[in-house]
Amino acid sequence: MFRYLLLFVSLSAMALGQTNPRTSPEDVAAGAKTFRSHCATCHGIRGEGGVGPALAAGRFFHGSSDDALLKNISDGIPGTEMAGLFYSPDRVWQIIAYIRSLNQSSRSDVPGDVGNGRSLFTSKGCMRCHRVQGEGGRLGPDLTSIGKSRSPENLRDSIVNPNAVVQPRFWVVEATGKDGTAYSGFLLNEDTYTVQVIDEKERLMSIAKRDVEVFDVSVKSSMPAYADKLSADEIADTVAYLLTLREP
Repeated sequence: MFRYLLLFVSLSAMALGQTNPRTSPEDVAAGAKTFRSHCATCHGIRGEGGVGPALAAGRFFHGSSDDALLKNISDGIPGTEMAGLFYSPDRVWQIIAYIRSLNQSSRSDVPGDVGNGRSLFTSKGCMRCHRVQGEGGRLGPDLTSIGKSRSPENLRDSIVNPNAVVQPRFWVVEATGKDGTAYSGFLLNEDTYTVQVIDEKERLMSIAKRDVEVFDVSVKSSMPAYADKLSADEIADTVAYLLTLREP
């Protein structure tokens, strides 16, 4: 009990005006692991938001200084679903270092031709799967306000290597019924008796498990990697365009 009290006092002392002492690349990597295992459920795997607010854009509603983030993570935020994490100060500082790494680049310094990025987004077929302001497909995330929640680095990674992080909503189900019927689509929901998917034509299907002979779920992204499909300048242009998408 006394040891826990000392840890609480230590956390409180470190929260008084200090900046993060743990900012090395190794600290950022360690913070990323903790964030993904304990924070991503609410805040998104890249800090893009979800149940909890987006963190990648660098805007925090309950204090944005390093010591405020330390307090919010350690103690929780009253009146919200944010509970405190009983970690050592060093481990919390590492989480903060990772969060800072998500939004360290200023959008004003991001190179790229927004107009060309908009053209590439249309001509390369992105709107077949993604919606922007009500136009486009529903097979991928809605990007209408993506510029508010993602850093340039996040967006670039998503374009170059979409397999790095695939949200469960976009896992692909491949199934074959006992009658030979083939099913393919994105996993929407699964319970004890059925699986619900949406296919590439945006048709909803409910598959009874008792009728399935073969069932497989792929956690790979259906989005192709554009590392070899776009030049570095084209990727920069696309990122510049996506950063302009900031509708509520």
